[in-house]
Amino acid sequence: MSDQAFLNLVLSRDGAVATIRLNRPKALNALDADTLRELARALRTIRRDDGVRALVVTGEGERAFCAGADVAAMAEMSAAEGYDYCRLGHEVLGRVESLDIPVVAAVNGVALGGGLELALVCDLVVAADSARLGLPETNLGLIPGFGGTQRLVLRTGLARARELIYLGTVVPATDALAIGLVNRVVPKAELVQTAAALAAELAGRAPVALRQAKRATRAAAEAALVTGLALEIEAFALTFASADRVEGLRAFLAKRTPDWTGK
Repeated sequence: MSDQAFLNLVLSRDGAVATIRLNRPKALNALDADTLRELARALRTIRRDDGVRALVVTGEGERAFCAGADVAAMAEMSAAEGYDYCRLGHEVLGRVESLDIPVVAAVNGVALGGGLELALVCDLVVAADSARLGLPETNLGLIPGFGGTQRLVLRTGLARARELIYLGTVVPATDALAIGLVNRVVPKAELVQTAAALAAELAGRAPVALRQAKRATRAAAEAALVTGLALEIEAFALTFASADRVEGLRAFLAKRTPDWTGK
């Protein structure tokens, strides 16, 4: 398993545990289209390797697990391009979620927007005590577009998810633990070791039993999730076609307060 073929991520393997490390630290590991496509390629490599029994997903650098979608890129997109970008994000993150093996997110810094949505498709989430998590898309005139409106409800419940999404609230790791958004919070210096140890423990379990446990627990919500994800794509497309989306993204890039018009 080699990382030489990738520009925006590093794929490695230690025994039965594979690791995908998003590697765009200057962009806070944002998920632009190229990175999403590379992530899809890495997942194909993992699927073809029968020796991999668990996966860790994390980010490079001290600041971010993943700061979300690429705001600068979205600011230049047409409504049709935004729709395609949303569909791409859904497809790739869905591939993470559908892996037969357990996936552990090691949240080493901020996990915002698409970054939190990436963590939400992982089976278990371990966060550094300095991490901050949230879906702040409404601040940009958008809604979460990579599955967040559906998976956050499943993770935290409807009332809590609505509060976080409507207000675009970003919460510290300890608060995320309290509401069930993450499974464990550890000192930042211990994050890599903790996530690796957890993944190794999972990799040592009976593969068939884990695969079927994952399949069964996913079935508990999957039927409703499929419908909700399709609705989210339509809703995201409507926000992406709005003047408020253009204003929100431009204001963010210009570091000013947006002037919403409701159009």
